[in-house]
Amino acid sequence: MAEKIMLVTEQDKKYMRMALNEAERAFSKREVPIGAVVVAGDRVIGRGHNLVETLADATAHAEMQAITAAMATLGGKYLSDCTLYVTVEPCVMCGGALAWSQIGRVVYGTPDPKRGYSTYSERIMHPKTKVSSGVLREECEAIMQRFFAELRK
Repeated sequence: MAEKIMLVTEQDKKYMRMALNEAERAFSKREVPIGAVVVAGDRVIGRGHNLVETLADATAHAEMQAITAAMATLGGKYLSDCTLYVTVEPCVMCGGALAWSQIGRVVYGTPDPKRGYSTYSERIMHPKTKVSSGVLREECEAIMQRFFAELRK
């Protein structure tokens, strides 16, 4: 089972702000505003935001976009020395992709009590993956709430 870590660093906040910028890009396209960045060392090697509606593709989640870009940057399929920052807890599909990539760490802003991987099983993540949650949680929740409030107008 992935190890849960609760220590939040300034670096975590910095990269989560980048993920929030990606979420804003999704918001501006009327996509569910979730953003993600993959970091290796101190370098962003992949980024993405939801493109499900734009691409008419149910698999075009922010995490999938960022993972694909990171693998292309590295020229390989494993991200064991990388960290994914994502504004909302990954779903089961994205959790599975992260497990297959053997990502070293996942940091997410707000939980997803309806679709988050942890509502199904913590064991979805690779056993060596470290998981941190709650980084800039209020900001990550706020953009989601704003998006769904606008949909209801």
